[in-house]
Amino acid sequence: MVLAAVSFAVRQTEVREVPMPDIGADGGILRVEMTGVCGSDWPYYLKYPGSRGPLILGHEVVGRIERLGAGAAARFGLREGDRVALEEYLPCGHCRYCRSGDFRLCDATDTLNLADTIRYGSTPVSVAPGLWGGYARQQYLHPNSVFHVVPDSMDAKLATLALPLGNGVEWAYLQGGIKMGESLVIQGPGQQGLACVVAAAEAGAGCIIVTGLSGDAERLALARRLGAHHTIDVEREDLLQRVADLTGGEMADLVIDCASGGTATVTSAIQLARKAGRIILGGRKFKRIPEFDSDVLISRFLSVKGMRGHSFQAVEMALRIIASGRYPLEELCTDLFGLGEVDAALRTVGGEGRAGAIHCVVDPWRD
Repeated sequence: MVLAAVSFAVRQTEVREVPMPDIGADGGILRVEMTGVCGSDWPYYLKYPGSRGPLILGHEVVGRIERLGAGAAARFGLREGDRVALEEYLPCGHCRYCRSGDFRLCDATDTLNLADTIRYGSTPVSVAPGLWGGYARQQYLHPNSVFHVVPDSMDAKLATLALPLGNGVEWAYLQGGIKMGESLVIQGPGQQGLACVVAAAEAGAGCIIVTGLSGDAERLALARRLGAHHTIDVEREDLLQRVADLTGGEMADLVIDCASGGTATVTSAIQLARKAGRIILGGRKFKRIPEFDSDVLISRFLSVKGMRGHSFQAVEMALRIIASGRYPLEELCTDLFGLGEVDAALRTVGGEGRAGAIHCVVDPWRD
């Protein structure tokens, strides 16, 4: 039996024993070291245990391969004992998106548009073999799993940043195209916004500006330690005027909206971009913008891209950034929880728990 934190109802989690599955030739078992708590776990916690039934959340997983079938070993190119970070995606491997490297858009893993897909951290225990989430001591390895090798020397807490930092690399660099010397505005100093700061600093951006609220003072200070050149408290300063002053009146080459929960930052992102500028929309708003004037995109020659997730390449680059030690990433890892504290960890990420948290981590072996 495997000890796992099972979310059995909305906002309710308890540690239960889940049967250890028979892996067969094509599967495996991962011994979980630590699992990061993603911001997307919170809306899942408010919905999925009710709509899909009990499940084990958690998809930012780092661990060692404990058991591996012969077919799986040949398919993965890995061995028992190897240390890996696990992608949440379980792509089919043969559709146009998988073949082009965009496996996060594969229908087999597209939980945003298709309800019955299988994905780590959002699949109910009723779907065999049940161990689909990282808030457990062991996790099942599906034949379509995607892995990243993690150095033995890397701290496990830092290794759980591979996926969120991979998002920053994807949004700011691979998709946003930030270049050496360019100006960038990042709206929202949460985990994703700070990851974008690191990626932009690594790319050599000339002017990194991070915006937030008065209550984000500590996060804005951390943004500066991670590489931001300027921060703006939008409740105390005129956002547009301040960015104009910092960019010599041109505004930003790239704007990344990482704020969630409202549409105001979408409007400001369009205003903050220079003519022919680029805009990345990364924070889900859960609202529609009324009477949106699309002509402004034409008149100012703007490029706007909706963003979700990350590519394999982005996570590989993120792991190299972590290993470099060039950034104080340990300051992102603010809170550590045990397996019996998963409810508290989820509530903290949702703004109902410990104050000041940024990246929360669950250690399933901690009492």
